[in-house]
Amino acid sequence: MAENDGLDFGKGVSVDRVSDGGIVSGKVGDDEVLLTRRGSELIAIGAHCTHYGGPLAQGLVVGDEIRCPLHHACFSLKTGEALRAPAFDPIPCWRVEQVGNTVFVREKLPAPSPKTLSHADAHPESIVIVGGGAAGTAAAITLRREGYQGPLTMLSADSDPPVDRPNLSKDYLSGNAPEDWMPLRPADFFTEQKIELALSSRVTSLDPQKKEVKTESGKTYRFGALLLATGAEPVRISVPGADDSRLFYLRTWADARSLIKAAAGAKQVLIVGASFIGLEVAASLRERGIAVHVAAREGEPLERVLGREIGKSIRELHEAHGVVFHKGETIARMDGNTATLTKGTAVEAELVVLGIGVKPDVDLAEKAGLKVDNGVVVDEYLETSAKGIFAAGDIARWPDARTGQLTRIEHWVVAERMGQTAARNMLGRRERFDTVPFFWTQQYDVTVRYIGHAEKWDSLQVDGSPQARDCAATFKAGDRVLAVATIGRDLQSLKAEEAMEAKRG
Repeated sequence: MAENDGLDFGKGVSVDRVSDGGIVSGKVGDDEVLLTRRGSELIAIGAHCTHYGGPLAQGLVVGDEIRCPLHHACFSLKTGEALRAPAFDPIPCWRVEQVGNTVFVREKLPAPSPKTLSHADAHPESIVIVGGGAAGTAAAITLRREGYQGPLTMLSADSDPPVDRPNLSKDYLSGNAPEDWMPLRPADFFTEQKIELALSSRVTSLDPQKKEVKTESGKTYRFGALLLATGAEPVRISVPGADDSRLFYLRTWADARSLIKAAAGAKQVLIVGASFIGLEVAASLRERGIAVHVAAREGEPLERVLGREIGKSIRELHEAHGVVFHKGETIARMDGNTATLTKGTAVEAELVVLGIGVKPDVDLAEKAGLKVDNGVVVDEYLETSAKGIFAAGDIARWPDARTGQLTRIEHWVVAERMGQTAARNMLGRRERFDTVPFFWTQQYDVTVRYIGHAEKWDSLQVDGSPQARDCAATFKAGDRVLAVATIGRDLQSLKAEEAMEAKRG
């Protein structure tokens, strides 16, 4: 945590104020700057994360890295380089000079240059990425940053360029995020980086032997290395009597725009499923002044993931904002604007949002003969059963060093970090994917951060109060910590991540 705010580093500060691993905040001209020390080395860096401007002064220094408290992005203290998603752009660095017992922060240093591949690195003739989501985009960015200059193609089934998908159900849907917030990269990025981005290009066949893929339009792309990042698709259900124009799923930017357009004339909405997406949609629509009912089979929302106590507090949060819950129910049929639930409850709703989960899109991999088992099975380097073909994101099921089991996780940050690792391994780096999973959900003004992964647990200890928005829930199997969920304790979340990293296999 930063101390001594408001210092002018250009005029100098006593070296005694800068403790080893501590963070001191101040300014150089108009720039907000943080000063820290690692051993005898003094370091000055920008004060804000390049992902969403998170306050790095409230983050955590781990070795030669600093980590953002909001979404756990990670930066090099020495170069400012973004080391781990969700940030991709570096933070600025300044030259530091010590004169006697006084420390001065001088001129800003140049941003780190892209790397150059050595002759010892693998150089695939060409690389094709199937998918335009988190993993695919992170892989493309990383390949260019790592110095790969060969032909690089992204084939995306979406009609829009890669977007910040977590925002679709949060600020964008609530009306608090403008359109220009949504793209992951500026419009000219792919052209400048010589990345061929082919939109509305669904891949229909993959031949591992010929090393080629074909799109729905019949176009063929050959590859030296391939990344499968097809993601997941919403679980779709049939609703008797429902007009399809009243049923909405939320996965793409086009889905979000359609939902916003339909909601503009709606007074009341039914959301089926108390998933993270479902509840985030509920919060966003309430911010638009629309009445919301939620029908869910669970006893408490998110109880299976976060436990009963936090689940109960989330339900109470929504109820305080006027949301009506129908626990133990789902939709049975529609008659005009009337939705009938499974226990006979009638709910008036001009539209219905279905948020009952997603399933991995593994059809392409399965037809190509790759090993598939609740996802595309990969090794610790994210390579599939076919040499030179990798998988990342929601479809990838990898051997988790922490649990010793195959694991598949549908989290945005995990997908991005997988894409980064897969990119380096396509270049021959042989880097194990052993990231500790992280995700967050924001509902109204409450954010839950979750580190680790616990499908089931032996014990759950909640320290503090979820209702007071100050708590940490620790999920354990025996004496081993599986996961930690926090509300209002961002630094504790970062420290839990560091502790899990230290104990991974």
